[in-house]
Parts: sequence; structure tokens; C-alpha cells
Amino acid sequence: MGEQPIFSTRAHVFQIDPNTKKNWVPTSKHAVTVSYFYDSTRNVYRIISLDGSKAIINSTITPNMTFTKTSQKFGQWADSRANTVYGLGFSSEHHLSKFAEKFQEFKEAARLAKEKSQEKMELTSTPSQESAGGDIQSPLTPESINGTDDERTTPEVTQNSEPRAEPTQNALPFTHSSTISKHWEAELATLKGNNAKLTAALLESTANVKQWKQQLAAYQEEAERLHKRVTELECVSSQANAVHTHKTELNQTIQELESTLKKKEEEIERLKQEIDNARELQAQRDSLTQKLQEVEIRNKDLEGQLSDLEQRLEKSQNEQEAFRNNLKTLLEILDGKIFELTELRDNLAKLIECS
Repeated sequence: MGEQPIFSTRAHVFQIDPNTKKNWVPTSKHAVTVSYFYDSTRNVYRIISLDGSKAIINSTITPNMTFTKTSQKFGQWADSRANTVYGLGFSSEHHLSKFAEKFQEFKEAARLAKEKSQEKMELTSTPSQESAGGDIQSPLTPESINGTDDERTTPEVTQNSEPRAEPTQNALPFTHSSTISKHWEAELATLKGNNAKLTAALLESTANVKQWKQQLAAYQEEAERLHKRVTELECVSSQANAVHTHKTELNQTIQELESTLKKKEEEIERLKQEIDNARELQAQRDSLTQKLQEVEIRNKDLEGQLSDLEQRLEKSQNEQEAFRNNLKTLLEILDGKIFELTELRDNLAKLIECS
């Protein structure tokens, strides 16, 4: 194949709404492969993307194109040939930057290829123009071969300006000069006729060249259309292997994701168990906290009761101390009274004995 993919990536493809020229219309339901292709036979770079068997991007890169990053993951470029604006949404900023670098690289390569092609066309057209110019210039300058009118009449002036002392000697040169002049006039008329024929042929060739250019442009457009169609068909066949490879990669990715998902599920189960344990611990903690609060309340009640008992005990001790003091006072009084009674008894006994 003359056209091969040189860089591929995956992105969501969009086109500008042809009616509003403002809103983006998605042309793919999911991310598809977007590839840069290089046609070595025509020295052309293109961006091609297929959604199944449908070509949703077929854009030839020209030196006038510009790829613009409108966000961290989205970029766009305008294609004047397709009369639309393409937009690509990437999965990461790295993929967008890589695509933009390749766009700039292939855009510069397209510019250099165009300059080389123009130089080749100029080199090809220059020899033909020089040869045509030589054919046209030769009949237009008969004076360079035959001389000017002044040069042709010079012999007559020279011969006539000589002294008439020798008329028999000047008659022959004058006749010969007249014959040569008529000969050159006939040659000049022939050359003018040839010049007119060549000019008419040149004009006819110019008209034919214009017609041939128009036909060539039509043929080139038809060839371009056919080449695009062939390229689309080639892309379908060339991307079959890429699709198979991509399918294999997707299967491997799916297996890796399934393995990762299984690990994540196991980790989720472990985390659920830890959460249940944490909930149980939280419930126990709440229960212990409640019990602790109840114990603290009971402690406060007991402390109040203890304080009350201490006050009552202190009051009782004070009362006992007062009672003791009163009892002691009573004992002292009683001792005094007993002593007085004893003395009274003794005195009574003495009185009885004396009587």
C-alpha cells in the first residue's frame, strides 16, 4: 500500500454543527482510533478515523491548518476542503499534547513537501519557456541579421556622396545595392509572415494549455476523489489487523481490570468487615460511655449523700460533745450534792448520837 499509518491514538470525535456553527455534534458513540497516514506516492499527510466501516475523519493536512487546544483534554482544527471543523476529546492531557506535537510536525513536513513540489514544477516549466521564447524571438529581430534600414541604405548614400567626376565607375555599385535591398526586403516580409504564424500558433498553444490545465484540474479532482475512496477501502483492510490487535489489547485490559476488580471486591469485603467491627466497637464504646455517665451520676449522688452524712456526723459529734459537756457539768453538780448529802448525813448522825 502507498499509504501507511505512522501514529495512532484514541479519542472521541466531534464535528461542528453545520447549521449553528457553534455546537459540537458527536460523530462517535465511544472513543475510536484516530491515525496519521502518510502517502509516499503523493507525499501527503492525512488524519483518518473510522467508526466501523464509516470514515468519520478524512482530513488532508495543509501548511495553513492550525491545531488549537481549547481545554486540557480537547483540541480542534478547521478543514477548508471538507468545509467543517473537527474536534477531538482525549482521555488525558498527555495524549492531547502528543497529538498536537505530531500535527505540528506533519504540518511542517507538508509545507516542505509543497515547496519541493513547486520547485520541481518551476524547474520543469523553465526549459520549455526558454525554448518557446527562442523560437519567437528569432523572427522578430531580422535587423540583427540583415541590418537596420540605415545600414541597408548606407551603400547608396556612400556611393552617391562621392564626386560625380567618375559616373561610369559608380553605376554598377548602385545597381547591386538596390538588388540586395530588395532581397532583404523580401526576406524581411518572409520573416514577418513566419512571425505572424508563430504568434498565432503561440496564442493557439496558450489557449490549448489553458484548456489542458482545466482538464488536468478536473482529472486531478477525479483522481483525488478516487484516491480517497481507495484510501478508505485500504484503511478498512489495513485497520483490520489494528482492530484485531486492539481487540487483543482490550481483552488483556479486561482481564487485568477483572483481576483488579476482584482484588478491589476482596478489599471492599475486608473493609466492610472492618467497618462492622468498627461499628461494634463504636456501639460498645457508646454503651460504655453511657454506663460511665450513669456511674458518674451515681458517684455524684453518693458524693452528695456522703457530704450530707458528713455534715450530719459532724452535727451529731457536736451534739454529743455538748451532751458530754452537759453530762460532765451534771456529774460535777451531782458530786457536789452527794458531798453535801454526805455531810448532812454525817451531821444528822452526829446529832442523833448526841441526843
